Amino acid sequence: MISENEAGCALVYKGRAMNDASPPVVTVLGAGSWGTALAIHAARHGLETRLWTRTAEHAADMARERVNRRYLAQARFPDRLAVGDDLRWALDGASLVIVAIPSHGMRESMARARAVLDELGAAGRGPAPMYLIAAKGVEVESLKTMADVLEEELRPADRPRIAALGGPSFAAEVAAGQPTAVVVASRSREVAETFQRVLSGDGLRIYVSDDVLGVELGGAFKNVIALAAGVCDGAGLGQNARAALITRGLAEITRLSLGLGAHPATLAGLAGLGDLVLTCTGGLSRNRRVGLALGEGRRLPEILAEMGMVAEGVKNTLSAQRLAQREGVEMPITAVMHAILYEGCSVRHAVDALMQRDLKPERG
Repeated sequence: MISENEAGCALVYKGRAMNDASPPVVTVLGAGSWGTALAIHAARHGLETRLWTRTAEHAADMARERVNRRYLAQARFPDRLAVGDDLRWALDGASLVIVAIPSHGMRESMARARAVLDELGAAGRGPAPMYLIAAKGVEVESLKTMADVLEEELRPADRPRIAALGGPSFAAEVAAGQPTAVVVASRSREVAETFQRVLSGDGLRIYVSDDVLGVELGGAFKNVIALAAGVCDGAGLGQNARAALITRGLAEITRLSLGLGAHPATLAGLAGLGDLVLTCTGGLSRNRRVGLALGEGRRLPEILAEMGMVAEGVKNTLSAQRLAQREGVEMPITAVMHAILYEGCSVRHAVDALMQRDLKPERG
């Protein structure tokens, strides 16, 4: 719950102070497992919370059963959590908007949100919200980060109010209130600290950063390495191989991210190393599960159909490969995963290709 101390702190949105008499309204766009977990956390924390889903059927099921059986069946909804499929209802009066839409649907969804926000703004309804990106990915066609997408699709005045969320955080554990540490990055310290102050507690500890790019790239490209780690385990290559793959995976993520302007400390922190280790080793990782099945010899379309959920690493592999080629950065693990996913390369051939590369120093 919000402590008396926190409740008394004024939160300023577009010149209007919000205190304990008018606490922030949190809207979560996207009712997959991660969006649902964040909505449950916010509502459990004492905040009025709205969870938006694209379809009326899904909204009705969640409202009736008070649980998201499709994506997070074990987590009951707190009393302060409302659900719906009306985007105007979701955004009207929202102070903090958490955007948990998969990266491949982000641009279309935010264009819809912009139209609604324009209507609400014209009607003079409510303060301008702050935005927290909870999706991890890079747009395949444009190679833009999700922060770039929001800046392009939202109103110019919204751009300083955008932040990105990163770090090792499985949805089921956040929904259950288990201890989790994450990082929120924004170019505006006020925005980052607002999310930190409002959402920290009930098992969630939030750090802040100004490296939006590093947080986004670390979160997106660790999914590619998690796929590879799953392939490694599924093919029975051993724990030595997995440890080497995680370490060298971090090296190539860092090479690309630094080349694009990220800060090295970010890649060694929660949004880089922390998220990478969790996603490569944790049993709840969707990307690792896809890799496991690939390593066991199953075909990708069959695996994804059976899961019924998005594994961002499949599309992130395309983005990472294209960015590496554009920037002239060597990313051998990413290249091998691209070959497995999109070029019909066998796991055994891919492993041989990695192990037989030219010998070189570890650094450099």
